Amino acid sequence: MVTPTHPTSSTEGSADSPKMDVVEKRLKPTLIRRRAKAVEPEASAKAPVKAEEMIAEKDSPPAQAEAPREVQEEAVVIEAPRATETVAKPVAATQGVRPSIESQVQREAREAREKEALARKAPKKKKSRDEWVMEDIKRAGGLKQFAETIVASGEISDDAVAAPVVPDRVERIFEPSLVRRRKSSRREFKKTKVTTLSPAKRVIKVENSISVSELSQAMGVKGGELIKKLIGLGIMVTINQSIDFDTATLLATDYGFEIERAGVQEDQLLAKPKKAAASGEGAIARPPVVTVMGHVDHGKTSLLDAIRAADVVSGEAGGITQHIGAYDVHHSKGVITFLDTPGHAAFTAMRARGAKVTDIVILVVAADDGVMPQTKEAIDHAKAAGVPIIVAINKIDKPDANADRVKRELSEYGVVTEEWGGDAICVPTSAKSKQGIDDLLGMILLQSEVLELKADPNGPAEGTIIEARLDKGRGPVATLLVQSGTINVGDFVVCGIHSGKVRALVNSHGQQVKEAGPSMPVEVVGLDGTPEAGDTLHVTTDDKVARMISENRQTVQRAAQLAANSRVTLEDLHRQMMEGEVQNLNIIVKADVFGSAEVIQESLSKLSNEKAKVSILHKGVGGITESDVMLAMASNAVIIGFHVVADNKAQKLAEQHHVEIKTYNIIYEMVDSVRRAMEGLLAPTLTEKVNGRAEVRQVFNVSKVGTIAGCMVISGKITRASKGRLLRDNVVIYTGDISSLKRFKDDAKEVQEGFECGIAIAGYNDLKPGDVVESFVIEESATKLD
Repeated sequence: MVTPTHPTSSTEGSADSPKMDVVEKRLKPTLIRRRAKAVEPEASAKAPVKAEEMIAEKDSPPAQAEAPREVQEEAVVIEAPRATETVAKPVAATQGVRPSIESQVQREAREAREKEALARKAPKKKKSRDEWVMEDIKRAGGLKQFAETIVASGEISDDAVAAPVVPDRVERIFEPSLVRRRKSSRREFKKTKVTTLSPAKRVIKVENSISVSELSQAMGVKGGELIKKLIGLGIMVTINQSIDFDTATLLATDYGFEIERAGVQEDQLLAKPKKAAASGEGAIARPPVVTVMGHVDHGKTSLLDAIRAADVVSGEAGGITQHIGAYDVHHSKGVITFLDTPGHAAFTAMRARGAKVTDIVILVVAADDGVMPQTKEAIDHAKAAGVPIIVAINKIDKPDANADRVKRELSEYGVVTEEWGGDAICVPTSAKSKQGIDDLLGMILLQSEVLELKADPNGPAEGTIIEARLDKGRGPVATLLVQSGTINVGDFVVCGIHSGKVRALVNSHGQQVKEAGPSMPVEVVGLDGTPEAGDTLHVTTDDKVARMISENRQTVQRAAQLAANSRVTLEDLHRQMMEGEVQNLNIIVKADVFGSAEVIQESLSKLSNEKAKVSILHKGVGGITESDVMLAMASNAVIIGFHVVADNKAQKLAEQHHVEIKTYNIIYEMVDSVRRAMEGLLAPTLTEKVNGRAEVRQVFNVSKVGTIAGCMVISGKITRASKGRLLRDNVVIYTGDISSLKRFKDDAKEVQEGFECGIAIAGYNDLKPGDVVESFVIEESATKLD
C-alpha cells in the first residue's frame, strides 16, 4: 500500500526554502521507506540572506557544484503495539540554498528532546521547602502578588495574614515515597553526639614534703588562708615551713586539687631478683645464717672462737664484742654463716637487726649462771622474728654447772627443750674444751634441712648491710650478707643513699673473690659513702640508674629532716614551754663502725630525763676531723670518739678553741663519763638539816641590839652560823638568820642541849615566852641522774 504524498512546501516560504516531496513506499510488512526530493528554486526569486541563515549555512556541509540531486533517507521502523513516530531528518541543502522553516522546527524539536533526555538522565537535585516557596513567589511575580493569590484562592484569610496563628495539629498522611526519603535522609544526615568534656584534673606533684608558700602558689590560694586551716588542724607552721605529703593532700582536697607523689619510681628502675620458692625452678640449697645471742660473759665469742678457730676475745677491749661480725664456717657436712651480736643490753638494736636476717638463733646460756636479763631479751627478739632457737648450754665443764636448772628457767620463758617435750634443740657445749662443738654444728645443719632453705643464685644480687666502716686505705667498706642473686666485681649498686661500683669483694677469711652468692658474707669496696647498718643493697643495670636512685633518696631524706625540724604542733609548743629549765648536753659521736655509733647513740639517749637531755648532733664513721671540731665550736658540743682519734689539724683546732675531745675504747666507761658530765650541768640539790631547838623562857629588850630571847636548848644544838625559824604553836611565824648567840655575856659559836643561851633573830622582835626557835642549815649536794 502506497501512502499518498503530502506537499511540504509552505505558501509563505516558497521563495526562501526548497520544495520537498515525501514519498512513502512499503518495502516489507514491517518496514517503511521514505524519500525526500529537493526542488531547486528559481534563480529570479532570490531574497536577501540574513545573519541567522548565514550561520546555518556555515553549519551545513559544503554543496557540490553540480545540479541539485535527490537525497533519500531510509528509516527503519519496527512495528510494536505502541505507534512509532517517524521523523524525517532534514536533507542537507546545497550551497546557496537556505533550509526551510520546517527543517528548523524539526531541528529545534530534536535538540529539545535531547536536552530533556539528558535532563532525565541527570540526577535530580532535591529541592528544599524554601526553594519551592521561592519558585512560587517568582512565578507569582513577587511576594505581595503571591500573598494575594493565596488569599484569593481561599487557602488563608486576610486575618490570618495580618495576625498569624499557630494552626491546629494536622493529621499526617502516610506516603511511601516520603518514608523512603526520610530513611535515606536519616542515613545521610546523622546527628552528632554532644559530649560533655570532663574538667581537667588539677594535679600538684609533691615528693615527700612541700612548703606552705609553694603549695599556696600551686593552688592559687593565699598563704594566710592555708595557715588558718593548719592551725585549725592543730599544726603551727609559718609560710616558709614544710608540711608532709598527707597534710598537703588534706589541704588540697578542700580546694579541688589532687596531690600526686613525684620523684623516681624505684620499683621500675631496680632490677628485682627472682624470688624463687623453695620448690621453684632455679632455687638451690643455701647455707643457713645463724645468729649467736646470749647474756654478756656467757661465752658467745669464745664459742665462735672454738668454731672458727680464731682468737677474737683476746683482741677485744674488755673482752666484749664491740660490733657485729659475719663469718662463714666450712664444716664437713656443709657451710654455715655466723653472725656474732654483742650480748649486753646496750646492744639491743644491733641484736634485733641481727635477728631479722638470720635463719637460726643459737642462744648461749652459761650452765653456772642460768637465764639472765639479756638472755630474756634475746629470746624475745628471736620469737618476734619467728626464728627457731637452738640452746647451747655453755661452760658445761665447770664444777657448779647445772644444765637442768637452765632448762627449767628457759621453760618459764617459753623455750621448752625436746627432752621436756618441746621443740627447742639443746646441746651442752664447752668453748674451752671444745666439747659438743661438732654436735652443735650438726644440729644447725639438720635444722636447716628441715627449714628447706633455698635461694636463686641467678640474677642481680640483693642483700643486707651487716656493718659498715670507713677504712683509711680503701674508703667506705660495707659488710654485706647476700640474700638472693649473685654480686660480681664491677656491678653497679645502690645502698641506702649511696651508690657506686663494686671494686673488690673480700670474704670472711680476707681473700678477694670475684662473686658472692646467697648467704655469703663479703666486704664490698667501692661505695661513695658509708651506709647504715640494716640498709638494703641492690644491683642496678648501670651507673646512671644507681646515681639517680641515690640522689632521689638523698632528696627525700633532706626533705624529711627539714619537715621534722620545721613542723611544730601545739603540743610541742606546750612541751617546750614546760621544758624551759631543762639542760642540754650536745654531743658529736665518731666511731670506727656505724653499728658502734648507733649503739652509743642509744645508750646516751637513755640518760636523758626531765632534768637533763642528751642531744646527738652528729654521728659518723671514721676519725675526728676539722669539720667535727668546727661543728662542736658552733654548737658548744663535746666530741666523743670510740676506737678513733683526732688528726693533727683537728687536735690543734680543738686546743685553740677549747673544744673538749674524749676518746674511749669501752662503751661503759664512755656512758659513765657522760653521766657525770650531765650531773655537773644540773643545779645542786639543796637539803635542809635541822641542828636543834630552843624554847623561849623570857624576853629582854636591849638597846642598840633589839629583842633578846632567853632560851633553853631542848634538843640538838644551836649554832651561830645557822638560820633560825620561829615556831608558835607549831606554826612557822618567821624565818631568818640568827644574828646573835650569847652564853651569858659572851658570844658563843654553838650551845649544846641542856644549856641556856640568848638568841636574837635578825629582822624580827616580836618574840614571846613559849615560842620555839629552830636552828637549821641548808646543805648543797650534787644532783644525781635517775
